[in-house]
Amino acid sequence: MSELDLYDEARANLDPAAGEVTTAELVVTDDVLVKAFALGPGAELDPHEHGESTNVFHILEGEVVVVREDEEELVAAPGVVRHDRGVEHGARNESDDVALFTASLCPLP
Repeated sequence: MSELDLYDEARANLDPAAGEVTTAELVVTDDVLVKAFALGPGAELDPHEHGESTNVFHILEGEVVVVREDEEELVAAPGVVRHDRGVEHGARNESDDVALFTASLCPLP
């Protein structure tokens, strides 16, 4: 395991049950937050928005249905989705496997 890689340790603690969302903060500084989200089968990250920040999803494992305002798209790993400031977004896992993605938020308000 690399001493620089923050993913492996966080991933070891992200094991959601069906319908459950588990999270881990990977990077927290004055101007950026990178958070890992693990969605169990059938789990959903409710739609929300960040009025002062851009949010970027990096889909690392599995696939998620990314919800952005009135549109939905299935995005499989590896995938990257940008959500501009003030745009409502969320994600759900319609598969039978755990889906994992990070969300990078910057700048922090």
